[in-house]
Amino acid sequence: MKVGQEHYRSIWQEGDAVRIIDQTRLPHEFIVVTLETLEQSATAIRDMWVRGAPLIGATAAYGMAIAMRADSSDAGLRHAHDTLMATRPTAVNLRWALEHMLALLAPVSPAERAAVALARAAAIADEDVAINSAIGDHGLTIIQEIAARKAGPVSILTHCNAGWLATVDWGTATAPIYKAHQAGIAVHVWVDETRPRNQGAHLTAWEMASHCIPHKLIVDNAGGHLMQHGEVDMVIVGTDRTTAGGDVCNKIGTYLKALAAKDNGVPFYVALPSPTIDWRVLDGVADIPIEERSGDEVSFVQGKLADGTVTRLRISPEETPAANPAFDVTPARLVTGLITERGVCAANVQAMAAMFPDRVAS
Repeated sequence: MKVGQEHYRSIWQEGDAVRIIDQTRLPHEFIVVTLETLEQSATAIRDMWVRGAPLIGATAAYGMAIAMRADSSDAGLRHAHDTLMATRPTAVNLRWALEHMLALLAPVSPAERAAVALARAAAIADEDVAINSAIGDHGLTIIQEIAARKAGPVSILTHCNAGWLATVDWGTATAPIYKAHQAGIAVHVWVDETRPRNQGAHLTAWEMASHCIPHKLIVDNAGGHLMQHGEVDMVIVGTDRTTAGGDVCNKIGTYLKALAAKDNGVPFYVALPSPTIDWRVLDGVADIPIEERSGDEVSFVQGKLADGTVTRLRISPEETPAANPAFDVTPARLVTGLITERGVCAANVQAMAAMFPDRVAS
């Protein structure tokens, strides 16, 4: 996608250098960082310079490649894997990418590991772009069907940021929106702020504005009200981990949007890249680990003052502690459909296995 008139991915190579956009600085500052060490790669994931399940996986793969430059021994390989695996517990793409890289590199001679790892990380990034573009194509069909039976723009509610910033390019939930906009279909996006880190306000709104897509920012609690009054045609969210039975783990607050959508007859779709499916888990509520992040993310907000200064402000009493579960699980029964790179399917064991018969056994 574009920043100004220049095309960017969220992670990319320039020669052997690996670059990322520091997303903690958006929307007020656009800062590019070069990842140079294993420790810096781990920090980028843990401290959310990069975030979103697909991008976390791609960054972890590149982190393995960067680590192999410094220590390509068997011990170095295992250390890189373990260091990156410990950064964040919920998004399954992290585990998928690291297990894939470990299996690929283990039989390779130490002298060749850095080059092999860098090439594979680049391929994973390219595969992610292709997956998300295909999700966009399948989601476009749904938007076209809605557009054909109503007057005015198709009104879409998002949650958090499942945009190109959360992937290598295109995004998951935003890919159908971008495709529709490019196809000349009128769309309007309700962007909820997504407390506590405000990824909707900071990132999704920035993406929509950058691509001239009509949108409005709303508080998190406005979604149900808009659905009650017929102002939402569909909800599209992303996912950090989806079980083999269709339970969807995503940014905290997704479950509440799904409940409101169900109560008001609004279709609730999940944009689902196949590497985000955890085929080892069936019960998302019981078995998906939910990351508990620092309470400071709840107690403080980052914003821009009238004089242009970007600063961090406390919004609660200093004596008040904060809890910060980062994700929740939406049961499969609340999901209208999963928009995957292979098509749209129901959120249940049979439909998902039929869509991905080659993945179930793995």
